[in-house]
Amino acid sequence: MAAIDAILQTLIQQDGDELKLTAGQAPALFRKGERLRVFFPPFDEALKQSLVGDLLTAERLEQLSAGATVSFSYSSDDLGTFAVKIRGSGGRSLHFSRGADVSSPEPEVVVLPLPEAAPRTPEPPPVVPRGDLDPRLTELLDIALEKRASDLHLAQGELAVTRIAGGLSALGELGLIDTQAVLGSLITPEIRRGLDAGDAEDIGLNYAGNRLRINLYRCEQGLAAAIRVLRRRPPPLKRLGLPPELHRVSDLHHGLILLCGPTGSGKSTTMAAIAQDILRRRGGMLITLEDPIEYAFHADGPTSLVRQREIGRHVRDFGAGLRAALREDPDILLVGEMRDTESISLALTAAETGHLVLASLHSRSSAGAIERMVDVYAPERQNQIRVQIAESLQAIISQRLIPRATGSGRIAAVEILRNTHRVRSLIRDGKTAQLASAIQSGGEDGMIPLERYLRDLVRGGHITPETARATANDLVSLRSYTDG
Repeated sequence: MAAIDAILQTLIQQDGDELKLTAGQAPALFRKGERLRVFFPPFDEALKQSLVGDLLTAERLEQLSAGATVSFSYSSDDLGTFAVKIRGSGGRSLHFSRGADVSSPEPEVVVLPLPEAAPRTPEPPPVVPRGDLDPRLTELLDIALEKRASDLHLAQGELAVTRIAGGLSALGELGLIDTQAVLGSLITPEIRRGLDAGDAEDIGLNYAGNRLRINLYRCEQGLAAAIRVLRRRPPPLKRLGLPPELHRVSDLHHGLILLCGPTGSGKSTTMAAIAQDILRRRGGMLITLEDPIEYAFHADGPTSLVRQREIGRHVRDFGAGLRAALREDPDILLVGEMRDTESISLALTAAETGHLVLASLHSRSSAGAIERMVDVYAPERQNQIRVQIAESLQAIISQRLIPRATGSGRIAAVEILRNTHRVRSLIRDGKTAQLASAIQSGGEDGMIPLERYLRDLVRGGHITPETARATANDLVSLRSYTDG
C-alpha cells in the first residue's frame, strides 16, 4: 500500500483531515471542510488500481455492486489509522478521514468539478502578421525556414547569411540587405531608444507556425540582427536523442538543474523539453523568466499551471522576477539565463527552499559552470556561495551540438554531473578540478563524461573522430576511452 501512503503522507504534511477520491476528478484534500490547493492527476481507473486496488477486495466489491457503502479502517505503520468509506459501483468514490471513527457519519463535503482537459495557456507572445512585415523580410524568413536554418543573420549593406547544421551560408541570390528598411516595422520608439543608447534589443514573435527570437544591435556596418528560429512548442524530451541518464532529471522535485554550453548548443531546447516533460508526468505550477519568451509551454490538464514572463515586458529584470516568483507558489522555476550575482543568489535560494529550478549558463563544462557562478562574487563571499551550490545543486548538463558524420544536421553531445556526496564535498572545498574524475567514476549515479559520450558517438558512426577531437575538453581522456 505504499502508493496510497504517499498521498496520505501529503494529507498529513498539509495538516489536512480528509482525502476524497472521485472518478474523473483530481484527488481532493480538505482541512475543516476547506479544500487545500494540491496538485494530483485525475482519479481514473488506472490510478485507482495503483493507489487503492488492494482495498477493493472481492467481498467489498460485491457489497458495492449491491449499492452498499463500505466502511472500514486502514492502518499504516508510519502514518497511523484512517477511517475509509467507499461508495459506488467498483469504488467510484473513496473517502479517507484522520482522527475519525469509522462509524461516525461522513461530513458533508462538496467537491467542485475541475475543468475539463482544455489546457490553460500563457499570455500569447506578440504576433506580427505577414502583411505588417517588410516583404523582403518575409522572403528571407521563408527561405530560412525552407532551408531548415537555425539562424538568419542580417547586417546593413551585406548579404543575408543562414546557419544550417552549424555552418554559415550566404544567400547571395538576394543581394545586399537594407536592414533599416527590412526591419523597420519591428523597431518601436522604445527599441530605437535602446539601440541609440548602445544596447542590444530582443524581440520574440511568432511567424509561420514557428517562434522567432530576434536580437537587434548596432555594429560597424550599421543595424544588424541575429534571428533564431525555434519550434512553437518544446519538443518531446524523448525525441531529442539524448541519453536515458538525462531523462532521469525529470524525476527531481527540488534543487538546481543547470544547463550549460556555448551559444547555439541547444541549452534552451533541452531545458524547455525537461520542463514540459515534468508538467506532463506530474503536473505542478511552472513559472518562467525569459528574455525573450522562446517556447510556449502548455499546461497538461487540470493538474498543471503555466505562467511565462518576459523580461522587459512583464517584469523589470531577472532579479525582480525571481523575487516575485518566490511569492507566486511555483513548483518549477525556469530561468532563461543566470547573469549576475542577484539572479544567481535568488535562484540558489529558490532551490534551497524546496523549488525545482532550471537555469542556463554559458560554460563549456560542469566545473566551469560552478567556477563561473562563484567568480561573480567578491572573494569574501565565495566560500559561502560554494556551500550554497553544494547543498542546492542537483545536476549539471553540459551540451554541444556537433555535425553528424553524414554532413546532414547536427547531434547533441552531453556531459552529466550529478551531485553525489563526493561531488558535494569537492564543490564545498573548492576542488572543482577534481570533478572530471568524479564524473568518470560516477556511471552508477547517472553521470556521463563528455569524452566517453563522444567515443560512443564515434563508434555508432554518428560523428567522425575529427569532430570528437575538436569537441572534447580533454584529449587525453578521449584517447583513454578510444584506446580502451
